[in-house]
Amino acid sequence: MPVPAAALDSVDAVATALRAVGYLPDDTIAGTVHLARGLQKPVLVEGPAGTGKTELAKAVAAATGARLVRLQCYEGLDESKALYEWDYRKQLLRIQAGQDPLAGPSRWSALEDDIFSEHYLLARPLLEAIRAEDEVVLLIDEVDRLDVETEALLLEVLSDYQVSIPELGTVRARRTPMVFLTSNNSRELSEALKRRCLFLHVDYPSPQREREIVLARVPGFSDKLAGQVANAVAALRQMDLKKRPSVSETIDWARTLQLLGVEEIDGDALLRHLHVLLKHQSDIESARTRLTRDSRPR
Repeated sequence: MPVPAAALDSVDAVATALRAVGYLPDDTIAGTVHLARGLQKPVLVEGPAGTGKTELAKAVAAATGARLVRLQCYEGLDESKALYEWDYRKQLLRIQAGQDPLAGPSRWSALEDDIFSEHYLLARPLLEAIRAEDEVVLLIDEVDRLDVETEALLLEVLSDYQVSIPELGTVRARRTPMVFLTSNNSRELSEALKRRCLFLHVDYPSPQREREIVLARVPGFSDKLAGQVANAVAALRQMDLKKRPSVSETIDWARTLQLLGVEEIDGDALLRHLHVLLKHQSDIESARTRLTRDSRPR
């Protein structure tokens, strides 16, 4: 049962609410979400891919019953896809319908006011979150993939929770959304953006916490096997790999073991399922060589 966002008035309350929707936060995560709500500041969540950064925003939305509005960032994203754009087809049809060869400047002025009205405005995720009447969690995902110039678009939104539209004026937030920005740290973000956010680093979980995550996300999985899975994945992450296995890949492996009826992990089980955990052939070969070597009698 979702709890009102306003009810997240303590770190323990945040942790309890997130656990209720299947997200297992540590004290730092729960504390940062609590502060973000109280201070009405965005959270910049950095860390390796697949450590649950995006899931945190989704979990906060699910826990509070808020609507999730997501802006997926990519290279080349511009204002028209992030903030708003005008519905040019409708505007053109309106102009054609209102054309009058004998009309003077006053008629065109009235037509211009009409075509740049709310009726012709297409709200994109940032404007949608600002104008929302209901509780909203705004997820700005993989912000480090934006061009440096486009990153500046976010500053007004994150500073004052408002958007400037030249034809309509300034649109201010009716209800301040909770905002989460995620970054895989593929490039350094601007200091101006960082200043506006609380910072949260989400790393790979400890084996104990990852065991709890597996048990929460894979119903019916045995406690002993979950511990073996977590320890095996932790060992893989210590290797020199191009991409270490993510939490989601750990869960995939646990589901694989459950599907196949495996009750205990040995070296052969891990070798057979490396393709579930690792997504580069060079990593699979490197891990296989290392595991085979370590399993030889000495």
